Amino acid sequence: MLVASLTIPADLLPADGRFGCGPSRVRTEQVDALVAAGRTLLGTSHRQRPVKSLVGSVRRRLAAVLGAPEGYEVVLGNGGSSAFWDAAAFGLIERRSQHLAFGEFGAKFAAAAGTPWLEAPSVRSADPGARPEPLVEDGIDVYAWPHNETSTGVTAPVQRIDAPGALTVIDATSAAGGIAFDAGEADVYYFAPQKNMGSDGGLWFALCSPAAVERIERIAASGRYIPEFLSLAAALTNSRLDQTLNTPAISTLVLLDEQLRWIDEQGGLAWAAHRTAESSTMLYDWSERVAYARPFVARPEDRSPVVVTIDFEGVDAAAVAAALRANGVVDTEPYRKLGRNQLRIGTFVSVPPADVAALIGCIEYVVERLPRIG
Repeated sequence: MLVASLTIPADLLPADGRFGCGPSRVRTEQVDALVAAGRTLLGTSHRQRPVKSLVGSVRRRLAAVLGAPEGYEVVLGNGGSSAFWDAAAFGLIERRSQHLAFGEFGAKFAAAAGTPWLEAPSVRSADPGARPEPLVEDGIDVYAWPHNETSTGVTAPVQRIDAPGALTVIDATSAAGGIAFDAGEADVYYFAPQKNMGSDGGLWFALCSPAAVERIERIAASGRYIPEFLSLAAALTNSRLDQTLNTPAISTLVLLDEQLRWIDEQGGLAWAAHRTAESSTMLYDWSERVAYARPFVARPEDRSPVVVTIDFEGVDAAAVAAALRANGVVDTEPYRKLGRNQLRIGTFVSVPPADVAALIGCIEYVVERLPRIG
């Protein structure tokens, strides 16, 4: 049977077929909020009260949802996570950093830290599907790793490194708003808002401790050359004024503000974490029940509640993803650089568990009708 001709019965399909791990599902209510803001915010000055009020709302809601301790500040800047990595190399790492590389994001931050003005970073790696542990080393002033690795579906605990004077810096791009954590265990918890936050690109956000703020301000005053666009000190100054250095992505802010309002009204981060855990557990349990699938991440404690990677055996996962896509169930393909026979499924907070249950039914329907391989 040709994959394109396989029709999944309508009563098996999820209400919404978006399960992506890149940009994630955006709820209809967020789009409605953006439409409502179209005549009052889009195309207006970001230095005037309406947009500054929106930025202020986002900062307050983020602090509340993430459980910001006393003295922590929400900082935002132009660009996404890639811009933040470069900004951190200029304005957060004092001499040398250590990075845990167990997927694409951790490795990219490590590469950004390999600059002429810093000592070569310490990089602790693990095979895809596993994670390394941080190791206290002399001369390290930043310890950095992802809370959740989007490319592999591995999660790592947020736990402060006991090293005097060192900052613990956590990439939360696919974790923020969907995985519970203690914000006091990190000095910088940064992310772009395209995952659990259900938003768009163009901005990065960071929850910064007083120690991180002091480091940012001290490096900025040290005489080190820092491009203004990549200046964390400039981002800090502008954030305190509820603005950004350059015009922000206002659509991103509107979508994010609405998502944060929704999460807070539903019960905050605890509610969101319970919801993503319910969805992901459904998939992991299913993959361990059937003969042709298994979780890619071997250790249960390392399995992500928001990015589920499932290996297939004897079944062409690419054909499964293609059949799903032909029926409007999209973005279940694996991370392109892993090259594995697997599906990668986003179970971010905007994805209701009922849709995940329906997805499992769709996968089973397709697998039963595809020829076995190997």
